[in-house]
Amino acid sequence: MVSIVDVAKAAGVSNKTVSRVVNREPNVTLATQKKVEKAIADLGYVPNMAARSVRSNRSNTLGIITDFISTTPYSGDIIRGIQDWAEENGRTALLTNTNGDIDKERRIWRTFQAHRIEGVLYASMYHREVSPSPEGVSLPTVLVNCHPVAPNGYASIEPDDYQGSYDLTTYVLGRGHRRIGYIRLNPRLLGAELRLSAFRDAIAAAGLAGANVEIKLGMEGEIGQETDHTFEVARTMLSAPNPPTALICGNDEMALQAYLAALGLGLRIPQDISILGFDDFKTVSTALKPELTTVALPYYELGYRGADRLNRIISGEPLKQDHLVLACPIIERGSCR
Repeated sequence: MVSIVDVAKAAGVSNKTVSRVVNREPNVTLATQKKVEKAIADLGYVPNMAARSVRSNRSNTLGIITDFISTTPYSGDIIRGIQDWAEENGRTALLTNTNGDIDKERRIWRTFQAHRIEGVLYASMYHREVSPSPEGVSLPTVLVNCHPVAPNGYASIEPDDYQGSYDLTTYVLGRGHRRIGYIRLNPRLLGAELRLSAFRDAIAAAGLAGANVEIKLGMEGEIGQETDHTFEVARTMLSAPNPPTALICGNDEMALQAYLAALGLGLRIPQDISILGFDDFKTVSTALKPELTTVALPYYELGYRGADRLNRIISGEPLKQDHLVLACPIIERGSCR
């Protein structure tokens, strides 16, 4: 088995220098770092993380508890952001998926504690309120894409659905639209209600008369098992005698249904009807033609900055604010004239 001594000899440095490179410690020149990394790669050296953990009394491992993130395409960038931060900072990220099972979540908390996980990133697939169940396990924790139901000492980082929707509505108004339709998401979703509230506030701030605004429900039911009315709702709105000139949809998948409804009626996008979404789910937003103007959820940044916040807590650094909200930017493409 290749040892740290073998790597040191091959690189022409001391054992301590190899250890510093492996542990990503400071005071190592770039040239030395490259020599050591080449020796590690050439020899196939694998550090003994368990032994290092015993010596330092630190595992350098972050735990990730998710509900359905690792099985869906929507919010996987949260995990990618966490993993990229961990790799850049000499940490290991251990991912677990509960599938929404509370008993499984409780077992995971205990397993993390038993394996000396230093801190936990508790991430949810969709923006919501959560009640983590550590059952007596006390580990530094940051909630990602969610916030606690009640103040309980957890730091959190989440997207600003309200700001994103308000800015998108203002953008549509700024392009001259005065007859606007809105197809809302499932009311059971926190993000859906924030987006709808922002739409109404932006419309009110612009002084637009109620007769020029139409709001319809596009999805409803148990989360994950919703009934989708979007196609029929969009078709009805666009077939009216005085239809909207712009249609804002609760998310990008609903916008896809609105595209199909418009095209089925012989309408051109954006010449006859402008359609906008939310999420920037690229499988939809960039596949549609014209490509969809939408609002991006900062999933990658949520994961990356969430990991950084957790590291600060582990290191004993005070956070300027317990609850951090990240802006959702407009992604302007070709679907709004």
